[in-house]
Amino acid sequence: MPSHGSLTKAGKVRSQTPKIPPKPRKNLAPRIRNRKEYLRYLQRLQEQPMRRRR
Repeated sequence: MPSHGSLTKAGKVRSQTPKIPPKPRKNLAPRIRNRKEYLRYLQRLQEQPMRRRR
C-alpha cells in the first residue's frame, strides 16, 4: 500500500516551527470552577432554612 510522502520527511515542519510560550489562562479550568460553584451552592443551602413544599 503506497504512503503519502516518505518517512524521511516526517516531522519536518513541526521541528522548524518556532516555539511560542503559552498565554496565561484568564479563567480557571472548568473542573476546578465547577467544584468551587458546587461548594458555594452547598454553603447557601445550609444557610437557608428548609422550606416545605405544598
